[in-house]
Amino acid sequence: MERTAVRRRLTWQTGTVTEVREETATARTIVLDLPDWPGHLAGQHLDVRLTAPDGYRASRSYSIASAWTGSTVELTVEVVDDGEVSPYLVQVVGVGDPLEVRGPVGGWFVWRPEDVGRIQLIGGGSGVVPLMAMLREHAHAASTVPARLLYSVRRPEAVIYLPDLKKLAMSDDVDLTFVYTREAPPGEPRVGRIDAEVLTAKAFGAADDLTTYVCGPTGFVETVADLLVGAGHDPARVRTERFG
Repeated sequence: MERTAVRRRLTWQTGTVTEVREETATARTIVLDLPDWPGHLAGQHLDVRLTAPDGYRASRSYSIASAWTGSTVELTVEVVDDGEVSPYLVQVVGVGDPLEVRGPVGGWFVWRPEDVGRIQLIGGGSGVVPLMAMLREHAHAASTVPARLLYSVRRPEAVIYLPDLKKLAMSDDVDLTFVYTREAPPGEPRVGRIDAEVLTAKAFGAADDLTTYVCGPTGFVETVADLLVGAGHDPARVRTERFG
């Protein structure tokens, strides 16, 4: 059975796009119907492969944005300048189109409802995508585990999932904080990157019952991870995923 499950995850399958949602000017969510999908954990990703008419193929990995409820899989993709895959996914693909995928992939950067202890989620830009899957799984499972999301973005219009995040943050068990690095909305006095002061004020302090997930561009992840360890967090409980 285990070999069969592994083989399914490593086999390319073709899904159908059933919905697309524009999240920001440069990011969109793609909803896929995948009849042979084996299910996934919050925080995992999948591979997407495109094939050109001349046979040329390009593939990229994308985090899964949805909790697994037994129906569809959601990806949120932000366009990358000069990218081979993301421009097609963000600007071209539409409802009814086929999309070839493989997965799920990953087992370290995941959260399960049965995991004990508080969770701290820290995302930079589109690094919020797997963290959103964790928050959605948290809500789907009706978990009462305290969760905090610290979300770093350049400006308000760059926030992905804004309505959904606000809805999730209405729970007593979920806390949401935005950090704006270029331009802040009216009434928000601070503009700047996440630093030790922000972590002290807005993140959970170091504790044995805390697991922290950090996702974003490589420089962002390395800086935040170093700040957390410097503040006394156990490196073994700081899980990171980076891109770029």
